[in-house]
Amino acid sequence: MLTATTIVDEILDLKKQRRATLLAHHYQQPEIQELADVIGDSLELARKARDFDGDVIAFCGVWFMAETAKVLNPNRTVVVPDREASCSLVDACPAEPVREFRRRNPEYTIVSYINTSIEVKAESDILCTSRNAVKVVNSIPREKPVLFLPDRNLGNYVQRQTGRENMRIWQGTCIVHATFPARRVAEARLEHPNAEVIAHPECPETVLAMADFVGSTSALIEYCARSRADEFIVMTESGIHYSLAKHYPDRQFYFVANENCNCSECPYMKLNTLEKLRDCLLNLEPRVELSAEIMERALVPLERMLALK
Repeated sequence: MLTATTIVDEILDLKKQRRATLLAHHYQQPEIQELADVIGDSLELARKARDFDGDVIAFCGVWFMAETAKVLNPNRTVVVPDREASCSLVDACPAEPVREFRRRNPEYTIVSYINTSIEVKAESDILCTSRNAVKVVNSIPREKPVLFLPDRNLGNYVQRQTGRENMRIWQGTCIVHATFPARRVAEARLEHPNAEVIAHPECPETVLAMADFVGSTSALIEYCARSRADEFIVMTESGIHYSLAKHYPDRQFYFVANENCNCSECPYMKLNTLEKLRDCLLNLEPRVELSAEIMERALVPLERMLALK
């Protein structure tokens, strides 16, 4: 049986041979983040996906993220460790109902969260991430009605922040964030009275109402640099602990279990392993293959998002 050290050496050799870059989301296993060239949230990885010299992108995240990387790098090979690394938000928002909505409601601006399939992105007017969703919606003239999809908790948060009344919200949810119960946040606060609560906007409104700060994955990490607190109750996927501990080794971070698995892990993100990463670099499979037509259509709303400062 191969040791972890041997697998790491193989991955590093294959990266060099393939002229590959390794992008990893904050929710990946620590051993994968250790090897990554870039660690980030969806917006950071979308920006970094096109800013390197090389032939291959190995994307350690979930499939929709790798699709986004392919749209930005149509002439590069994009591979993922596990093709089954999907997302409950993608599953909650099939493309055909979005197409039908557009046919019936042409006056709406469709704002799609980056956690959507490439087919849904191609039907959208502009994309957003949890980090820039408020800015994206505010960039749309207020008289224009908006369809925000697919995460209802993020959509509700954006609506509260923008005060936008003419906004319809899809009813998808994240299987991790949406199942964090407020009662467990209250229990954690009793156990750690000096801790600040930081939460991802995909959490339910009852959880966000208890938070000292709400923000995207990377925004949560950045907030800890500004805060004077030494302890934090972190309401997002527990893979973020790697970056938090690395940046702030003298602080304590507590994670609250959700209702689904009595943990705070995304089962899709955790499908990726060192062995699968090695194999995808070796075989260049699973590979993201998209038609030129759909990449061209999806690039339009993606570039609109990336152009916002």
